[in-house]
Formats: sequence, C-alpha cells, structure tokens
Amino acid sequence: MSTHSALSQRPEPSDGSVGRSTPHESAAEHVTGAAMYTDDLIGRTAGVLHAWPVQAPHAHARILRMRTAAALEVPGVVRVLTAEDVPGLNDSGIKGDEPLFPTEVMFHGQAVCWVLGETLEAARRGGEQVEVQYEQLDSLITLREAIAAGSFQGRQPVVSSGDPRTALEGAAHRFRGEFSLGGQEHFYLETQVSLAHVDESGQLFIQSSTQHPSETQEIVAHVLGISAHEITVQSLRMGGAFGGKEMQSHGLAAIAALGTLATGRPVRVRLSRTQDITMTGKRHPFHAEWEVGFDPEGRLLALLGTITADGGWSLDMSEAVLSRALCHVDNSYLIPHIEVQGRIARTHKTSQTAFRGFGGPQGMLVIEDILGRCAPALGLDPAELRRRNLYRPGDSTPFGQEVRHAERLGQIWEELEDRADVAARREQIARFNASHRDTKRALAMTPVKFGISFNLTAFNQAGALVHVYKDGSVLINHGGTEMGQGLHTKMRQVASSALGVPLARVRLAPTRTDKVPNTSATAASSGTDLNGGAVKNACEQIRERLEQVASRLLGVHPEDVRIADGMVRGPWSLPGAEDSTLRFEEVVAEAYLQRVQLFAAGYYRTAGIHWDAARMQGDPFKYFAYGAAASEVEVDGFTGAYRLLRTDIVHDVGDTLSPLIDLGQIEGGFVQGTGWLTLEEMRWDESDGPRRGRLATQGASTYKLPSFSEMPPELNVHLLERATETGVVYGSKAVGEPPFMLAFSVREALRQAAAAFGPAGRALELASPATPEAVFWALEEARAARDARAAGTAREEARAAAAAPDAAAASPARESAPPLTPVVPR
Repeated sequence: MSTHSALSQRPEPSDGSVGRSTPHESAAEHVTGAAMYTDDLIGRTAGVLHAWPVQAPHAHARILRMRTAAALEVPGVVRVLTAEDVPGLNDSGIKGDEPLFPTEVMFHGQAVCWVLGETLEAARRGGEQVEVQYEQLDSLITLREAIAAGSFQGRQPVVSSGDPRTALEGAAHRFRGEFSLGGQEHFYLETQVSLAHVDESGQLFIQSSTQHPSETQEIVAHVLGISAHEITVQSLRMGGAFGGKEMQSHGLAAIAALGTLATGRPVRVRLSRTQDITMTGKRHPFHAEWEVGFDPEGRLLALLGTITADGGWSLDMSEAVLSRALCHVDNSYLIPHIEVQGRIARTHKTSQTAFRGFGGPQGMLVIEDILGRCAPALGLDPAELRRRNLYRPGDSTPFGQEVRHAERLGQIWEELEDRADVAARREQIARFNASHRDTKRALAMTPVKFGISFNLTAFNQAGALVHVYKDGSVLINHGGTEMGQGLHTKMRQVASSALGVPLARVRLAPTRTDKVPNTSATAASSGTDLNGGAVKNACEQIRERLEQVASRLLGVHPEDVRIADGMVRGPWSLPGAEDSTLRFEEVVAEAYLQRVQLFAAGYYRTAGIHWDAARMQGDPFKYFAYGAAASEVEVDGFTGAYRLLRTDIVHDVGDTLSPLIDLGQIEGGFVQGTGWLTLEEMRWDESDGPRRGRLATQGASTYKLPSFSEMPPELNVHLLERATETGVVYGSKAVGEPPFMLAFSVREALRQAAAAFGPAGRALELASPATPEAVFWALEEARAARDARAAGTAREEARAAAAAPDAAAASPARESAPPLTPVVPR
C-alpha cells in the first residue's frame, strides 16, 4: 500500500489510534502535580537570580531621572538592569515600537527597570529603593477618548463587497446604531515565566512559557545583538496561554537573557498575578458604529460600518487582530452589500494582544448584536432571523472566499433544534413567563462560522522531527507548543497511526528551537493542522523505507505490505501466521542493519490559500469550522442576576482525531466565551486623579471569572457526524478557537429574557459584558417601555370612551404591534 496517501485519508478502524478517545498525554501528571513547568526548573538550577520589575505609577509620563545606587545597597541585590545594559536593540516587539526599557512611560504599571536579587524578596526590596523622577503627561484611557482625539495607529483596512450605500437606500427596513464591547484578561493558571542560563559552550539556553519559541529566539537575538544560532529556546509546557503568551512572553525572556549575560548566573523572571495582569496585554475592546438594511422578508441586504479596536500603547498584533475581525464581521450570514472600515486606537493602557479567537469574536459579536437588536423591530423571532440569513452553498464572504460546505450550517441548525427540543421548550418558557411577573426565561440559538489559518500566509507552515530507534520505539518533536489544549496528545495519535504502531510506543519531546527551526506560533487554531501534517509527512517517509525492507523479508511487493498495531504483514496474512508476519521492531532492526535511515524531518505547508492584505481580498482560510449553540437562561427582575439553565451544542470538528480532547476544548471554549460576554469586566481608573489609568481589576477578588456556579446544570455537546474535511490531516478540523463563539447564545438569551419584562416588538440594547448590573438596567428599560405603553393605552382608552362610550364598551382594548423604528445610538 502506498504510504503517500491523501492527507485526510484515514487508516482502517483497527489500524492506528486516530479517532479513539485517548486521555491527555500529561493528564496524570497534571492532576498529581508531577508535571514540570518552567518555574519548577529553578529547583534544579544552581545560583539562580530573581528579577523584579520597577513599575511606573503613571499612565503617561516622561522619565526625567533614574537613580539605582540605593537599590544596590540592599542586601541580596546583585544588579539593576537598565537600557544601558542592552548591547543590541532596546525593543521587545516586532514593530519597533515597544522599548524594553522606556524613556517615556506609556501605561500605568509599565516596567522601567529590573532588579536582580539572590531572592525574590531581596529583589523586591531593592526595587523599592530605585528612585525615578517623572514628568506626568496627558493620557487617553478609554476607547471613546482616543476616538475623539483622533489617536490611531497602524493600518486602517476596509472589507467591502457590492454597493452598500445604494442597497441601503432601497432597503425596506433600515437601522443604525453603535456598540461597545469589553476586553478580557487571559488569567492563565501559570503566569508569565522565563529562566535563562549560559552553558559551558557559551550557548544561551532559555526555558520559556511561550507559544512561539522561534519568535522568542528572534527577539532575544536582536536585544542581545547576537545570532539566532547562539540561542536555544525550549517550551516545556504551559499552564494555559490563550494567546497571552504568543507575543508578550518575548520581552520577559529577553530580560532573563540580558540578566544572565550581565551577571554570568541563571536568571528567573516570573510575574506575580498582579504584575501579570497589570503589565501584559488583554483581548482588544472594540467599538462599532453601523447602519444595516433588510429586505421585506428580513434578509440582510447591506451593512455599512466602522469598527475600532483599542490597541493599547503599541501595535503588538493589533493589525492582524483587526483584519481577522473584519473577516468575521459576517459570522454565518450572507451580506450581499457591505463596507466595514477598521482602525486601531492608541490608548495609554497595556498593549492588547492575541486572545482565543484573535479578533474573530469581536467582529462576530457586532453582527450578532445587530441581529439581536433588530429582530423585534422586524417582527421576527431572533432565531428565525438568523436562520433566514445563514450562508448557503455557492455563497461567498465579503472578502471573496467561497463558503465551502455551507450546507453544514443549515444541517447543524436543524440538528440542534431537534437535539435541544427547542420548539417544546419555547412553549414551556412562554407559559413560565406568563405566570411569573418578576422572573423571566428565554432560549436563544446562535451559529458560528470561523476561518482556520493564519492571516499571514507565510505562517501556515510547520516542521517535525521523528526518530525510530532500533528497538522500534518512536520519539517525535514538532514545532507546536502544549498549553493544556492536547496538541501533543493528537501528535502522538497521528504518529501512531501514520507509522502503524501502538500509541504506547510513541513519546514526545519538548518543543525547542534547535530541533525544529523557524516555527510558527501555536495559535490561530492551526496547531494540529500544521504540525500534524508535518508529523505525518515525516512518519510516511520512514514507513515507506520500512515497507521496502519488509517487502524483501516477506517476499511481496512494497505496496502490499501492511503495518498496523506494531505488526507487519503481507496481503494474504492471517493473524498469527508466523511465517508471513513480522513485528515492527524486527523490521526496524533489519532496516538498521541494511543502513536504512530511521529518522526523518517532516514538513507541511497549507495549500490553496492566498491573501491580499491591502485589498482585503482572497482565500485566507483553508476551511471554515461551523457550530451552533442553544442556551436557556432565567433572569431575576429585582437584581438582574441570572442562571444559565441549559446549553446544547452541535459542533463541526471534521473527523475527530481525539474525541475526549475535542469535547474538552468545546466545553472549555464555551465557558471562557461565556465569561467574556457575561462576567469578566475590566475596569481602569478614568478619573483625573493621581491613579488615572490604573487597572482596578487586578486579581481574582475584583475580576470575576466563570466558576462551577455559573455553569449550566445541563451541558450537551454533540460532534457533527460524517463531517470529513478533505486536505487536512486525517480529515479533522481545528477546535481551539471556534467553540469560544458558541457563548453568543448565552448573551442573546439574556437579551431576550430582559426584553420579556417589557412589551413585544421592541428593540433592546444590552451592554457587553452582560453582567447582572447590565442585565438589570436592560430589563428596567424594558419595564419602562411597558409602563409607558400601558399609560399610553390607558389614555387612548379614556379618549375613546369620552368620544364614544358605547363603542368603547362594545370593543375591548387590544394592544397593536408598534411600528418598525430605526435602532438609534445610545
């Protein structure tokens, strides 16, 4: 059998481990505490120095003078690192706008220097003795302040198709509005950490909790003014990352590297929770202004709008985040005529960065908010409005890419309605609401269409290194990093199936730059697609060589050799036929004797994608991942507090590589998305006082994370069946980011429940995040409209009775549907 089969072709059901429910490869170590993380390594490293940042107490200020002598007098303080210690480029970013040691403070809590001490406490006390004189400058804290001041940075892309202005003029229904949505703290369990030392050969070795070891290597090299081959970066594993360790880890690794070169001793940089939250970037808050038009049946005709991302003080990855937001502003809906402009505001806050979904959730939330607000004014159930506008086969996105397998959106929608028993439950909800004045329930359905691949085409490549040892055991190394998402588990499964050996025979080595170079970040939900393709490619090279050896041993043609479950057979073999069956390790041993190469470097690059970033046109995504969720909530009319009662999900992961891993990712993504949309509110001090720009939500005591009490008692997840995705490793699809947006259903259910306190047919605005406070004010608005309508009806009845008392008595009052009115800005 030819080993160079199609990338998506699977082995026989009994051949290999892909598709089987396999526990996370480090599950036992995680729950027992045996798993080693970067900071655990300091116990194995002698003479480690600890770094402590001196953080600025202003949102925007010029550094006039810095005195560090007093810090060096503190017992245990060894060195204070400043810009004068940088031998190369004093910049920790990729855009040249992120000085590692600033002369101008750009956000409250920015590190201006670092103290190295024998202990963390010594370094902290030394930091207190550093004297810094500042000249305070004007600052922009909110997104609205930046927009009003015209404070923007980076590119201002536009996604467009058709003629939206003409289409709006002819639209039967036309609405306009604006919408602001908040950011989100990554709050990974393991904070940012790096450990650097120089080995006996002068090689700089950096252990870093990073999603992008190659870029860490690149940034450290330019800070130190040395070549990349003098630096090795290893990512052992991460205790969560979610995008927060894609870029923001580099500068901290550079501090550790700079410290170890300056002192000759290992240096550890590990941020406390408060330092991590106040120094590192978050999900971008967005603001949107829009105008939308519908035809008489409620189908979208046109969308005209501007979305503004709060980039913080520097660009980081804001341009790419904004581009992905623009490419997802349609979510799952056909919008024939569209023009949405994008821009990035510069504010004096942390530089906002990658976060699960990478701008996609923000763009998609804009259209979901539009539909949720407009549905009542159109006289349509929100779910019906969404269903009518779903993409269909043959449709294309605003940027010109065909929506392949668009029929799956309708299929998922119908399957979800059936599995969630939506029709019957809506009847129950209607009865409940009719009998409960101060408590209301609602059920909402929302879809997801999320593009998979990096925005930058060059990032869509990966490498792997696979070793087969003489005893038949296998070691794999690839460019992806493990942050708890199960990537390494899937890579072991891919190697097991591609080589035809039991999973237990495959081990995985930590990710490091001296094994697989020039890797892309583990991000964009592409880790399995890219690295899985590279691992499979390497394994197939080795398998083809082994088939040649086995064919001679068995006396058959190489294409007739079968390797499965560690056994090698010819086509006519029967299980247990010893004369025509070999063990995998026997063939490997013979291959070694015949001087056949037993290791291979694999490579994969995503085919069929292209992107013109200037025109915002092309096919930037390999495919789209689809899904839908139905969520039911109950809202208390006195406080705005709510309960999530039940969520049902149908999600498309292609042919799942690892069902347990995929289910965990779907559940986790949904929970994290629910936190962003309903609980996680970031607050900065917007006053003109001395603490202006300070982040007020600096820890778990002030920043509300979702917990068990916020989870639905019933959560049902179903993987879409018969969903093979051709051209992707073993027919699977990405699962890291797409489930995050399933949480839109919770927010829309809250909107509908709040609206149930008021009259039917009225658009209702809901802030994001939809905290209990926000829900309370929304339902109060609904109640006020109800009371106003009741008062108006009473006045009309009184006038009618006075004019024609007999007619009024004969005809009981009937509430009529309000006329359709534009959705107006807040």
